[in-house]
Amino acid sequence: MERQSINPPSVFNTLQYGFSQAVVCEGGRLVHLSGQVGVDAQERLAGPDLASQTRAALENIGLLLAEVGGNLSDVIMLRIYLVDTAKHDQMPIVEALKTFFPHSPPASSWVVVSALSEPEWLIEIEAQAVIQRT
Repeated sequence: MERQSINPPSVFNTLQYGFSQAVVCEGGRLVHLSGQVGVDAQERLAGPDLASQTRAALENIGLLLAEVGGNLSDVIMLRIYLVDTAKHDQMPIVEALKTFFPHSPPASSWVVVSALSEPEWLIEIEAQAVIQRT
């Protein structure tokens, strides 16, 4: 699969926030992942803070991709849903994105929502990936 992150100088620099403006892919299988929250396989909350929940959600994305023969480097798009009460604390998300996607980060949309389906959840992350055909 050929994958290219696009970050032209004609638009603002999103790499500083841990994501690309666009990602172009050719070949491969497109995988859509359900939104992941900051809980483990036993549905235990990773922690009450945004940093813990963000890391856990991204780890869950990595685990799901491994099940279908991929990994985080195959992610081309993230949709990040952040609860309104945490909207002013976005640096933990930026730091996690830079850690989990250090090279050619995926494109991303961030949406502030009033709530998620459980009151303790602060973030939910959907992902799309393109995995090389074997």
